[in-house]
Amino acid sequence: VMRRNPFGMDICCRKGSRNPLQELYNPTQVSLSNTAILHQIRRDQVTDTCRANSVSSRKRRVLTPNDLKHLVVDEDHEMIYCYVPKVACTNWKRVMMVLTGRGKYSDPMEIPANEAHVSSNLKTLNQYSIPEINHRLKNYMKFLFVREPFERLVSAYRNKFTQKYNTSFHKRYGTKIVRRQRKNATQEALRKGDDVKFEEFVAYLIDPHTQREEPFNEHWQTVYSLCHPCHIHYDLIGKYETLEEDSNYILQLAGVSNYLKFPTYAKSTRTTDEMTTEFFQNISSEHQTQLYEVYKLDFLMFNYSVPSYLKLE
Repeated sequence: VMRRNPFGMDICCRKGSRNPLQELYNPTQVSLSNTAILHQIRRDQVTDTCRANSVSSRKRRVLTPNDLKHLVVDEDHEMIYCYVPKVACTNWKRVMMVLTGRGKYSDPMEIPANEAHVSSNLKTLNQYSIPEINHRLKNYMKFLFVREPFERLVSAYRNKFTQKYNTSFHKRYGTKIVRRQRKNATQEALRKGDDVKFEEFVAYLIDPHTQREEPFNEHWQTVYSLCHPCHIHYDLIGKYETLEEDSNYILQLAGVSNYLKFPTYAKSTRTTDEMTTEFFQNISSEHQTQLYEVYKLDFLMFNYSVPSYLKLE
């Protein structure tokens, strides 16, 4: 049985209709214009933070193609999504596969999570020529999703260091963290690296040696370093706290909301604010202060206040 392709119309006849960028800045629907104001406030916050911290944030450097490997391109709907691990990025990659798959997929949740992370399934901006990159940055609607920085960090720690199946992370990072942060580590801990404590993880992140040695892994890298919001003007900044509304707003702007909704499911294992508070209880105020410095731009840029549980020096 041939299923009707919901994208058939979209692909053949996209040109001539308004693209998401036009719909965002000149909404034709009242419901879209109210939300547009909220996103304008978020954009202004990023701009102001970049300006206020221009010495540290701009460093007058030009972006290289390597800086653009997190920016997923959807040609058909003229959108660019910068993915941030631990901020619903698996589901957003699934949605991008539905949007760019030209009818190959219709339900995001039917795409296995591991398939969503296969790099060849999505096209990223660094795969284009410089003129093509510039054209897309100028004419496509660019968006990203952010999350309270320390909640995202605890989520990354829980996922990568407390789950037995993440052996590649234990080997690559766990063994290094144990070797550097644990006095009198056992041979087994040095070999396996599968029992890293959160305190050791934090000590590793603030260690100047770590910063010099290699860039942070994408799961705990700052959003500011992954998506370069001081160099790339994002039209929409979605938040993990308002994930559903923000995601469906983007799909509405793209003109696909009549057949595509952002997947929702209540995850009982989700990292919460209370959980994050608990994890930080054993971190010294000196280490908390140093860690806050590492993620400070993300806090300021995306308007997250200093957590009440922090004992900053």
